[in-house]
Amino acid sequence: MAVHTTSAAEAAAPTTRERILTEALDLFAQSGYGGASMRELARRVGIRESSLYNHFTGKAAILEAIVSEHGPASSASRLEELRYKQLSRQPAAFCRQFALDLVEQWSDPREHQFQKVITAERNRVPGIRAKFADHFYAREQSMMTDYFRGFALAGLVKTPDPRETARLFAAGLIYIRLEHYVMGATPSPRPKVIEAIDRYLAFFLSLIAAGTEDYSKKRKPKGETRGKAAPD
Repeated sequence: MAVHTTSAAEAAAPTTRERILTEALDLFAQSGYGGASMRELARRVGIRESSLYNHFTGKAAILEAIVSEHGPASSASRLEELRYKQLSRQPAAFCRQFALDLVEQWSDPREHQFQKVITAERNRVPGIRAKFADHFYAREQSMMTDYFRGFALAGLVKTPDPRETARLFAAGLIYIRLEHYVMGATPSPRPKVIEAIDRYLAFFLSLIAAGTEDYSKKRKPKGETRGKAAPD
């Protein structure tokens, strides 16, 4: 009797649920939530329309799943990973890793689709706005605050308010995203984004006294004179 073994390709193949979410994100971005039909979604996935309901109760449930797994939700999930927990006593390395992971996320075409969908639909579908806010403001910011609180308690940073420090860190990164990925006609080249990230990190980490002297030296702009006041 032949024994079927699962190949690496089969193991890496997306599940039906994952294919539904991928195609739904693309469909919602193209047609809008209201203009997207379950029939068209089933056609794109390559299954019967009735089979969609084996995975989701309806279109709203699909959109809720997309919100739960993309954007801020994916950032919050990363903060629970071992690689981040291993940086719980390294504030500079933690901040840089988080920023670089965001650059990868921002560069993903699915993230662009997600932002388009959530911007258009979060005020139209009951519960989506609250779910989005919960993932962004509650879960991600709470976890980020815990990291900065841990840094402060260990004497690795100086801050009177870890929550506001976490919000300040996030705010600078959001501005970089707006400048380099949202407002322009095309996204900035990756080296330019990384340069902006490095410049911001050097500034932010110096504000909280996170032991960034060597890091700041490496990123020191050409022509800057250390220890001397800039001319008027």
